Amino acid sequence: MEGVKALVFDVFGTVVDWRTGVAREAKNILSPLGYSLDWIAFADAWRAEYQPAMEEVRSGRIPFSRLDVIHRGMLERIRPRFGLQKVEEPVLQELNLAWHRLDGWPDSSRALHRLRKRFLLAPCSNGNISLMVDLARRNDFPWDAILGAEIAGDYKPKLRVYQVAAEALGLRHEQVMMVAAHSNDLEAAAKAGLRTAHVARPDEFGPGTGEKGPTVPVDVAAASFDDLATKLGV
Repeated sequence: MEGVKALVFDVFGTVVDWRTGVAREAKNILSPLGYSLDWIAFADAWRAEYQPAMEEVRSGRIPFSRLDVIHRGMLERIRPRFGLQKVEEPVLQELNLAWHRLDGWPDSSRALHRLRKRFLLAPCSNGNISLMVDLARRNDFPWDAILGAEIAGDYKPKLRVYQVAAEALGLRHEQVMMVAAHSNDLEAAAKAGLRTAHVARPDEFGPGTGEKGPTVPVDVAAASFDDLATKLGV
């Protein structure tokens, strides 16, 4: 890993457990109003709209919007499926903030503090800056900067998102390593000139549903964030 100065991270699924968090927040907000849903199914349905919504921006069909705005549109599309047509706008706005209140995986904060002893750290996420700040403050993520889609004005896996992250830190592309639990993210980062590290999150979509290992060539493959820190010599 000689020459690597910074690590940038995918966040949803890699650093935080979006599925459990969205289900919990939806239940906390909607249950007092008399709603009883399959909360995990609701979280999965909301997340399933993610890539189609991103593609609308990546393709140029709609202008760039922050992920909070995209998430609100995704919520609007799934409301009828869950009988939420009568939920009032202030409640929907609060529900949309569920993504700001996710919990990190158990090893995330601990290992990030280890890694920061040697590397600059930043998210390279499709999440907007205020969302990343809220997750960091909630979970004690020691970022040195907030990078990703909002500063690039586009969404991963567009190559420019990764390159802008490196350039914002004043580094060459090859001096930055992208860390993610998703092989397609790492494949794009490698094409952008970054080094790559895969971290297994085998339970991202439920028990045994996530990637247990990379499906593309990577510089480092780790079983956990703690394993990544050890493999990077921290």
